[in-house]
Amino acid sequence: MEKTFQPADIETRWYQEWEARGYFAPQGGERAYSIMIPPPNVTGSLHMGHGFQEAIMDALIRYHRMRGYNTLWQVGTDHAGIATQMVVERQLEAQGINRHDLGRDKFVEKVWEWKEESGGTITRQLRRLGSSLDWSRERFTMDPGLSAAVQEVFIRLYREGLIYRGKRLVNWDPALHTAISDLEVVAEEEQGHLWHFQYPLAGGEGHVTVATTRPETMLGDTAVAVHPDDERYSHLIGRTIALPLTGREIPVIADDYVDREFGTGVVKITPAHDFSDYDMGRRHGLPMINIFNDDAAINDEAPEPYRGLDRLAARQRVVADMDALGLLEKVDDHTLRVPRGDRSGVVIEPYLTDQWYVDAREMAKPAIEAVESGAIQFVPKQWENTYFAWMRDIQDWCISRQLWWGHRIPAWYDESGNFYVGASEAQVRVEHELADSVTLRQDEDVLDTWFSSALWTFSTLGWPEETPELATFHPSSVLVTGFDIIFFWVARMIMMTLHFRKEVPFHTVYVHGLVRDGEGQKMSKSKGNVIDPIDLIDGIDLESLVSKRTAGMMQPQLASKIEKATRKQFPEGIAPYGTDALRFTYFSLASTGRDIKFDIGRIEGYRNFCNKIWNAARYVLMNCENQDCGVNSELPMDFSLADRWITGKLEETTAQVTRALENYRFDFASQALYEFVWNEYCDWYLELSKPVLWDDNAAEAAKRGTRHTLLHVLEKMLRLLHPFMPFITEEIWQTVGAMAGKSGPTIMLEPYPQAGEKGVDSVANADIEWLKGVIVGIRNIRGEMNIAPGKELPVLFRNGDQRDQARLGHNAQFLKKLARLADITWLSAGEESPVAATALVGELEILVPMAGLIDKDAELQRLGREIDKLEKDLSRLKGKLGNASFVDRAPAEVVAREQEKMEAQQQALATLQEQQQHIRQL
Repeated sequence: MEKTFQPADIETRWYQEWEARGYFAPQGGERAYSIMIPPPNVTGSLHMGHGFQEAIMDALIRYHRMRGYNTLWQVGTDHAGIATQMVVERQLEAQGINRHDLGRDKFVEKVWEWKEESGGTITRQLRRLGSSLDWSRERFTMDPGLSAAVQEVFIRLYREGLIYRGKRLVNWDPALHTAISDLEVVAEEEQGHLWHFQYPLAGGEGHVTVATTRPETMLGDTAVAVHPDDERYSHLIGRTIALPLTGREIPVIADDYVDREFGTGVVKITPAHDFSDYDMGRRHGLPMINIFNDDAAINDEAPEPYRGLDRLAARQRVVADMDALGLLEKVDDHTLRVPRGDRSGVVIEPYLTDQWYVDAREMAKPAIEAVESGAIQFVPKQWENTYFAWMRDIQDWCISRQLWWGHRIPAWYDESGNFYVGASEAQVRVEHELADSVTLRQDEDVLDTWFSSALWTFSTLGWPEETPELATFHPSSVLVTGFDIIFFWVARMIMMTLHFRKEVPFHTVYVHGLVRDGEGQKMSKSKGNVIDPIDLIDGIDLESLVSKRTAGMMQPQLASKIEKATRKQFPEGIAPYGTDALRFTYFSLASTGRDIKFDIGRIEGYRNFCNKIWNAARYVLMNCENQDCGVNSELPMDFSLADRWITGKLEETTAQVTRALENYRFDFASQALYEFVWNEYCDWYLELSKPVLWDDNAAEAAKRGTRHTLLHVLEKMLRLLHPFMPFITEEIWQTVGAMAGKSGPTIMLEPYPQAGEKGVDSVANADIEWLKGVIVGIRNIRGEMNIAPGKELPVLFRNGDQRDQARLGHNAQFLKKLARLADITWLSAGEESPVAATALVGELEILVPMAGLIDKDAELQRLGREIDKLEKDLSRLKGKLGNASFVDRAPAEVVAREQEKMEAQQQALATLQEQQQHIRQL
């Protein structure tokens, strides 16, 4: 093995080996275990959320593969309708052309070309994470098989009356000219205004006052509403309003939806341009006047003076005209949530348009029952409540999009506007007996991306054909996903799969939180706090990192802000930590259901963990290579207390890790592994092995027993770690496994360790814990008294019982070596002891005589100087935190850090003062 661990040297090499040899494909086995990857967008690149999610899935897959399951991790990507179309349109714009110049067919060809040339970025990045996906089965939501499945589902749902075409209100993106889903709408608070208008009663008998943040929509008002129990307006119900600027009269209606405590208690109703108003309009049978075209400019349904105006220009004109009429009562500054398209950035309009819909209410019933019955379980369980809340109030699903890239809707229209659904124009003509003379045109719209991804668990396995893969791997075992798409994806998969397969798509839904930055803020490009997982794996210099983060920023001020933040956060760039360190960091943070604060300091620690494992393996090889380790040998082996203790600790750890994995507690599993590897095996057992292996007088059987334990515990430990840290474990196991008698080609196909193969040796466990307590006590005395670690000490024991004396006899060899003792003396009852520093292990007193070990006066002077410095620092911190101006103005996280700093210094001061008092008493 190389002297130092260099992840870059091994990761690509091992991944290529695994993939080339087909180790990721199902290996057979009586029980099947499958996970369907949430298909990333083909346009995408890996972000921290992806990295976390993929690490979780890979650990589950590797764990079950090693347990002998017939394991499939299905890979594939999503065609990402809007995102992909925008990428290609931008490329065309750079050449001075647009998609309409090319025409639909040529444009779609361009998109396919882009997909083949540039659409593989994220799949290459998935490989860098060590994801053991079955690449031989890679799917794409628009490949021929999945496209056939999508068409089959649409046609069958239409014929069953569960898909229909209707005019309803949708989220409309005026820049992209398409309906978009709620998930593609980002609503953030912005500063705006609230305009208060007077609406005169017809007949000139007074007025009512309404308030609006969108004055231009009054041109489409069709009613004014009040609460039926509001006595202020009960006499107006049934009267009409002379709607200003329009020449129309509109009714005053009563509806429970109106909040009589808000504003004046009177609201304007614009059914064609507000979702709540739309529902009220349907309840009351109100006209729906659409005043916008698809650019959000005013159309011919509005009065002539406003036609053709952009919505914002129309807003200014309406306000000015109302003011001129004396009907503008007042204007208030107002903070409101403005919905914008996540791709285009423009304000989204509720827009009345013809679209295709799925009758989701009908399909939701069995999907609700599947979770109620326990056929599908959410982890953590509380997410079931979110699922039920959505599903029990589900609305029909708008599935059409006004795009060119996607699954084109299989419907054809004749010149009279009648439409016919079928697999092809030829089939439609045959089924509906349409002559060749009847002109047909296919629907221009494509299906929502979520429609095809809703079929993901079964379409990827060959449906509508009844394939062996479907029979073996469906339903899948677990879905790993974020909480933000429980409704948009998870619920729709459950509905579609139950309808077409009559079975659930998966048995368990593991819901993870969002990956946030170290301060708990959501990662976003505009904040400059996004971290690319590949940068953490490979490292990146500061200038490249700044350039990467500011690339594509349209606003110079924003780019400058991000550059400044980046230079402050990473003044030297990002060091290469390697995949295993990143993965283990993810696992350590994976508390169920909670958002993850990703602190760069954690990955530093787990990079050190990798080094610890590497150095431990080098120590084992140094002591075991070309030595008799009791493998395939009938020669006797004697196992020391330490050998028996570490074997028992390994059993305990195996049980803890297995239990944690079965319960999706990756944080508990990683914690148990870290504790065993770093503290038990490396810090204690390796040290406890030295007195045996390095003692020329030790029996060969004892050395053989310790070498056997060193080797076999390490080998088993590597298998325990493999699902979490695949690369370093494979690299070390290739040597260690062969030495331990393993003949398999790869650790990933070796059996996962099972608890119970050997019991815990309670005697050895108690003896070693006693030994550790004594050594720690002596080390603490060294630290408190500032005694050099290498100086051998005389030690006295007193007040122990017979078990302590027996343990001292068994462990004197270990104790002298590890605690660096010159001699050990057991004081008899009542025997006087010299002036000494003391530590306790139970009732046992450990005494280190101070004579000749320290200069009492010099040590008191040193402690005095440190105490003075700490007191000055504490005084400054107390003053800072006692300053109301600082506490009120500084960010909360800065105040919290200063508070933590003060508490740590108070603890350090108390420790030094205790040491000072102790030495004075010597």
